[in-house]
Amino acid sequence: MTLEDRDSPSDERESRSSAFRPRRRQLSALQETGVLLVIALLLAIAIKALLVQAFYIPSESMEPGLIKNDRILVEKPSYWFGKSPQRGDVVVFKDPGGWLSAEDAPQASNPITQLLTKVGLYPSGGHLVKRVIGVPGDVIECCDARGRISVNGVYLDESTYARPADESCEQSGAGTCYGPMPRVGHWKAGPVPAGMLFVMGDNRNHSADSSYHLCTEAETDCSDLPWVPESDVVGKVMAVVWPFSRAKFEHRPADFASIDK
Repeated sequence: MTLEDRDSPSDERESRSSAFRPRRRQLSALQETGVLLVIALLLAIAIKALLVQAFYIPSESMEPGLIKNDRILVEKPSYWFGKSPQRGDVVVFKDPGGWLSAEDAPQASNPITQLLTKVGLYPSGGHLVKRVIGVPGDVIECCDARGRISVNGVYLDESTYARPADESCEQSGAGTCYGPMPRVGHWKAGPVPAGMLFVMGDNRNHSADSSYHLCTEAETDCSDLPWVPESDVVGKVMAVVWPFSRAKFEHRPADFASIDK
């Protein structure tokens, strides 16, 4: 055999290199996928912390606009740079203290669901959703003969978003009422303290809201904690995204614009 018939050292190196190329390409693809997953998780966490977060509606307290198990998106930039919730906004907030029972604040049990919840890719519970009725300095009173709530002396026309409280007003000839839960009765709240909000559910017969937690003259066993700290507000409800048949954007009702600032 001549020297020309043997493999040269360069041929042997090329052969070994070719054998390792598929494995190197495989490792490179796995590494790239891992990096992309990490970036995606970091982006999801950043979006949840700064921009948008998913929640679900835990009860019927915001019917008819938001019904139980609706999936909603809550946006946060509206309250950046010192801006505060406005009258009429539907907001999601942390429990200000004793508003939620253990049954009302379920926690995800599936590890995957827990992870997705933490990064904002799955709706989280343990929060409340209500409509802002009063902001700092406001005085809220309920109700006139027609069952209307007033803010700073201006009566609200809540027919476009609230569910009637009961049939008592219609039976008395006063028309449809949008007052608070029946057990609360007539009340007056405020001025709302600085840094606080007065909130109510749109379904007045079934909403343990600020009016429910308000101490009235007829009550002695109550907490007198009707306020929600602005610092507990996560953000403003932007849209219903699930089920698709109910998908819609949420807007501030026009009747709040007539109230003096």
